[in-house]
Amino acid sequence: MRVPSRLPASPWRSPLRGPWLTSVLGLVLLVGVPLMFLTGLLSYAAYNPNLSHINDKTPGKGLLGFYLFSWPTHPYWLYRLNQGVHVTLGVVLVPVLLAKLWSVVPKLFALPPVRSIGHALDRLSLLLLVGGGIFEFVTGLLNVQLDYIFPGSFYTLHFYGAWVFFGAMLAHVALRFPRMLRSLRGRDLRAELRTPTSRTKPEPADDSGLVSDHPAQPTISRRGALGMVGLGSLVLFLVTAGQSIGGPLRETALLAPHGRRPGDGPNGFPVNKPAATVHIRPQDIGENWRLTVRGAAGRSVTLTLDELRRLPQHSSALPIACVEGWSTENQHWQGVRLRDLAALVGHDSDPPGVFVESVQLAGSFRAVALRANQVRDGRSLLALRVNGAELSSDHGRPARIIVPDAPGVLNTKWVRQLTFGATDFEERA
Repeated sequence: MRVPSRLPASPWRSPLRGPWLTSVLGLVLLVGVPLMFLTGLLSYAAYNPNLSHINDKTPGKGLLGFYLFSWPTHPYWLYRLNQGVHVTLGVVLVPVLLAKLWSVVPKLFALPPVRSIGHALDRLSLLLLVGGGIFEFVTGLLNVQLDYIFPGSFYTLHFYGAWVFFGAMLAHVALRFPRMLRSLRGRDLRAELRTPTSRTKPEPADDSGLVSDHPAQPTISRRGALGMVGLGSLVLFLVTAGQSIGGPLRETALLAPHGRRPGDGPNGFPVNKPAATVHIRPQDIGENWRLTVRGAAGRSVTLTLDELRRLPQHSSALPIACVEGWSTENQHWQGVRLRDLAALVGHDSDPPGVFVESVQLAGSFRAVALRANQVRDGRSLLALRVNGAELSSDHGRPARIIVPDAPGVLNTKWVRQLTFGATDFEERA
């Protein structure tokens, strides 16, 4: 049998690959990913996860929950801004992530896969970095599109996945940052952006494993490659950001899940889950509907819708902002203050948090807990009307929670019971 004189040539022959291009793409991710990580942690804190096991069932956070704090109610647009940045940035970085993976693909398939213990640890960090990055971006994008195909809670998976990804990224940066700086300094960015395809040359051979031994002829310049990535990110921004910014740009949000607008008129603003989706029946929210309010020393009152309407009514102009990144403009809500309902059952001053239960019987967040600072805010309502009209069934008729600066899922719809007092959180869990 004839033995080949040399190994087959590598299939990775692009003349664009090299430490400089990889470093440019890595620098963009080095700026974008930490911001996305930070806004993700803040988004998680906004769910009041310490009020477990109601708002959050993430097990064993331990030290990973060091940053959790009582999410504020001022300014009312903070969560909307934070989540809009988080989701939009995650979508915009997809072309950069894909280009970065393309630029380092020769290293991912290098042979032999392990040459030493140190090399094995380096490969393991790359596996966690690449695998964690793909997992976080894929699960985030699926969640934005409301495709809940995860084997467990999205919040738990995304939370731990974020820490694995970011930890691997920190380790990777610590190992590669000096080389990245040398690579960036080795070529002039402005000169590269002026170099056409005809004058595009491979980077000098080195030990990075990225430069091809047998490069093909270029079919695009580095300027063109970076331009394609930038154009892809710009297009994704234009078809995503409008769902958070609102106004005329909302119509450009082509990547946002459609069919969320239930029609025109006072109730014609986006809704995540219509009543039919969660099996809300007409009899559940019809004439026989009652609200039960419980509080101090076992005190309890039951109110009809007419009795609620006779209580002092207040107004709040607040948006709804959801974890998927979409939000509404300010809607004008009318209803009874939560702190006034707390006073009905013995909490006349300094009302505590509240456990909110919905008519909804299936799905996540059919019951949530709100902190005391949210109950005490005068803009926090059990809303009965919106924009001058009664709530539609899709928007929570006959009554729903509206709290400033809270994720949309904490603004519970189809409310049937309010239990004031922190001990109820533990008892109900």
